[in-house]
Amino acid sequence: MSSGVETKAEATFHFSDRVNRIAVSATAAVVDAAAKLKARGVDVVDFGMGQPDFNTPDHIKQAAVRALEANHTQYTTVAGIAPLRQAICAWHAAQLGSSYQPNECAVNVGGKHALFNVVCSLINAGDEVVIPAPYWVSYPDIVMYAGGKPVFVATRESDRFSLRAADVEKVLGPKTRMVIVNSPSNPSGAVVAPQEFEKILSLCRVRSIWLVSDECYSHFVYGDGDAAKPYSIASQPDSKNHVAVIGSFSKTFAMTGWRMGYVLAPQPLVDAVIKVQSQSTSNANSITQYAALAAMRGPMDSVAAMLAEYDRRRRRIVAGLRGIPGMRCNDPQGAFYVFPNIAGCKVNGAAIPRTSAGQADSAWVASELLQRAHVAVVPGDGFGAPGYFRLSYAVPIEKLDEGIRRLTQFFS
Repeated sequence: MSSGVETKAEATFHFSDRVNRIAVSATAAVVDAAAKLKARGVDVVDFGMGQPDFNTPDHIKQAAVRALEANHTQYTTVAGIAPLRQAICAWHAAQLGSSYQPNECAVNVGGKHALFNVVCSLINAGDEVVIPAPYWVSYPDIVMYAGGKPVFVATRESDRFSLRAADVEKVLGPKTRMVIVNSPSNPSGAVVAPQEFEKILSLCRVRSIWLVSDECYSHFVYGDGDAAKPYSIASQPDSKNHVAVIGSFSKTFAMTGWRMGYVLAPQPLVDAVIKVQSQSTSNANSITQYAALAAMRGPMDSVAAMLAEYDRRRRRIVAGLRGIPGMRCNDPQGAFYVFPNIAGCKVNGAAIPRTSAGQADSAWVASELLQRAHVAVVPGDGFGAPGYFRLSYAVPIEKLDEGIRRLTQFFS
């Protein structure tokens, strides 16, 4: 109030420090803004949403129907039904070479929930967590919610944003408790080479630091040879006591709305995750668990089909973006995102406005794109990379082509 007197209603809203030190997800903000335009009937090309545009495979949906018909609608154990935990361990062993047992697995409400539970189980106030930048938008906020301090390690566009062990080593200190590695990466599409991943594990092992491996995009890698195969650091001998794997059904099986993820880790850490979960969500959705069981035991042909289509779109969008004057764009090695550098682009013949730090104002560009060209992208600021923006090419090819046309026109 202008009088400086606080009303009774205003006095009510004194939020906790843990809430005040985090922000709404940058991707969620873009999705909401695009949704408002769509609700008004505007034709929006939405590159903001990071989810497959494919349907969940039929055998998975039918398993959910059967679970409903069998009245599997009660609570399950907090950690998840035993057959699913067994199936996750078996699938991960067959696909990624690990050796986990069911008591080393917890089922969560999506990959983000799995990470949240792990961080809350391990991080105390003042603990440092190393996060490569650009990073997935939720990593720093989850760490800060738990009272920890994010410590960022920069990766380089000239190096395709690939994380190097030597760069990680430079930021490790006496308070470092955890290193989070996301490979393939959201937002850059970078893949950590197995030999570099193993060097990072070695650094963590020597210093008794947890290595958290976010494998949500593990099966979307491009190219030929061993470097383009799904990889998990948990496949390395003697890794288990230092590694926590974050897994998700959302991307691999086109199950984003089902909300299903998992943690694979040593039993004491899994027990701590279960304890945290028992006081928040309790078990993940029972019907989804039976659908996930079918995913783990069923064929993988839908994954191969999605990967082939993503690869086609990847080539198309990279070529289109590179055709825009002033724009630079790496070939993503995995996931389904491109992360172009827009610092050299112009809008209406003028250079893009700069932030107070002298970087291209990607938030301004994203806002202008949405309002004027009706193209939704996520500005790089939320990923720790001003001057870039993220586009998801998990969109139909005709929408992708229309989006490129609009972007070309906007930047011309």
